[in-house]
Amino acid sequence: METRGIMGGFYRISEWIMRLSAINLLWLFSSLPFFYLLLTLMLTPADQLTADYFRQWFLLVGIVSPFTLVPASAAMFSVARKWVTGDVDVPLWKTYWRGYKENYKQSMVGGLIFAFLAVVLSVNYSFYLGRDGIMQSFSLFFIVLMVFLAAAFLNFLSIMVHLHMGIIQIIKNSLLITIGQPINSIMLLVMNVAILYISSKYSFLIVFFMGSVMAMASFWNFHRGFTKIQSRYKTNEEEAEEDEEDEAEEEDAEGVEDVNAEDIEPGSVDDSDADRASRNGEPLALEDGADLPADDGKKRD
Repeated sequence: METRGIMGGFYRISEWIMRLSAINLLWLFSSLPFFYLLLTLMLTPADQLTADYFRQWFLLVGIVSPFTLVPASAAMFSVARKWVTGDVDVPLWKTYWRGYKENYKQSMVGGLIFAFLAVVLSVNYSFYLGRDGIMQSFSLFFIVLMVFLAAAFLNFLSIMVHLHMGIIQIIKNSLLITIGQPINSIMLLVMNVAILYISSKYSFLIVFFMGSVMAMASFWNFHRGFTKIQSRYKTNEEEAEEDEEDEAEEEDAEGVEDVNAEDIEPGSVDDSDADRASRNGEPLALEDGADLPADDGKKRD
């Protein structure tokens, strides 16, 4: 029996708190090496945070993340997908670990590719930042590319848990969606930056809510844009089918008009029958029994 009223509202809120915190804790547990490195960075004294220290830290994070953080994030996104698509009562533990195992290989390979791209962009940014004059301004371009890469990575996780594709297709589509839907990409980044900022102010949110809320917001944003693409594609297909049907009808009409008295052999149509069919509005039949082209009824899936 569903609880209604104020108590029902409190019950639903407590359910969501439990769901989000449970998945967030599983995510943290699955990504312990990454968060250990993050904790060491936060506890390091400010006088030791040199450029060399940051280079070493980012190198270690780039090595560890594809094998821990990215598969754990994919598992978290697989649960978020269930929630966003309406299946809110899924078993959390089972759904999370099934998503972890099913997407581990693709998430690991994709994580390595995105880490490599991030390293390339970072190296180029550092190179141009150290130049003088107009060359230094090129460093801003690589900052924009890194922001774009972050949005593409979040779309990569959403596509991976939502569609059955090869790893190259997933990466390509994540880049295309990020470029093709700039407003959605900006919304995606704004939402996640806001969640990160609030979590940095209240550290307990990192432990219980940050990752799961980011996954849910990111997949909701992706699913909204993906639904629009699907609707547009179906509309285009329906219009194309209607155009094909219209063209077929026009061709059929032209074919009927081409049939005249010169094409019909003498005696093949009885005059009395022709007059009677003409008066009754019935179609004339050709003796050879040839039918007009008909639609085969097949549609693309």
